[in-house]
Order: sequence, then C-alpha cells, then structure tokens
Amino acid sequence: MRKLMAGCIFLVVFGCNEEQKQPISKSPDSSTVFEHHNVPNPLSPVDKSPVDISYFPVNYLQLKMTGQDKNPPVARVIYSRPFKDKRKIFGTLQKYGEVWRMGANEATEIEFFRDVTIQGKKVNAGRYILYCIPYENKWTIVLNNDLFTWGLKIDAAKDVLRVDIPIEKLTTPFEALTIVFENAKDGTNLIMAWDDVKASLAISLNK
Repeated sequence: MRKLMAGCIFLVVFGCNEEQKQPISKSPDSSTVFEHHNVPNPLSPVDKSPVDISYFPVNYLQLKMTGQDKNPPVARVIYSRPFKDKRKIFGTLQKYGEVWRMGANEATEIEFFRDVTIQGKKVNAGRYILYCIPYENKWTIVLNNDLFTWGLKIDAAKDVLRVDIPIEKLTTPFEALTIVFENAKDGTNLIMAWDDVKASLAISLNK
C-alpha cells in the first residue's frame, strides 16, 4: 500500500513539473495577424487595406478619453493602409510622374479644424482630398476639394494647394503605408512613409 501511495505521489508531482515546463505562449506574430484577415466574415469581408486615422496633437485621443481636451484637434488624416507585400512600390508599381491617392479604396482625406499655412500659403479650415505625384527625388503634394470619391478621380479645377517636398530614402522599408503627424516648432510635420521612401510636409499654425 505504501509503495502504491508513493507511486501516486510521484506521478502527481512529476505531472505538475511537466506542466510547468510548457513554454509560455507568445503574442501572435505578423503572419498570424495577416491570417486573421482571411477568416470569413458573415457580415462584411475584412479589407486587406484597413482604414486608419492620425490626429494632431498626436495625443489628442488620450486627451479626449481622459476629458483633458480643451480644444478640438488641429488636424486629422483618414486613409486606408495598403501593404508592400514584397513589391517594389515607387518607380514600379506606382509610376513616377503619375497621380497617387496615397492609400487604397476611398480617397485619402485630411481635415484642418483651423486655418493653417503650408509653404507660405494659407489653407482654410475644412476637409480636403490629399493626393500625391511622386518623382524620384521629390513628391508633389496636392489638396483638392472633390470629396467623397472612390479611388482617385482627378478634377484639377478643384485643387486648392500644390507644393513640392523632398523625399528621404530609407534603409529599412515600411511594410504598410504610414501617415502620421509629429510635433514641430511652428506646428506639425505630416510624415508619409511606405516601402523605402519617407516624406515630410511642414504645416505651420502661425497666422
């Protein structure tokens, strides 16, 4: 009987030790996240280029949630985020000198909640389509009044601003198109990056 009890105790202790040796589960990697996009949705398919929103001030959403937002945001960008997916983007998929909607699906929008200045030109508060004409050494950034368009149907008569900005070549590419604001001395910089290219549009809040 004593031998039987000792054997049982050994099995229980050994089993507990084996359970503790199981590896701790890790957060899903990017491949697992991408797989979730392929899971059928009975209500609506999950888009491969998800919609995202960037605000300035960059911490505006935290301020809003904690009740510390004393003023409306200065600006926000609404865009869909395509992925590089092993493709060469600029100069190949996106031809130099041809218009680019800076995203996927519905046209990318930028909204200013107050008047701003871009390269010495006043831009009134309001909503605009944001699109680009990329070149090898620069981007031409355009604001346009033709809202609520799918894809990019250019009506140049509704352009309200057209400026050139330099680009920076990156050694580490961005897998997903990324458009965010960053703090700057006189306002904010709108940072746009995808594949091995990064550009910055200075937006001044000075009147």
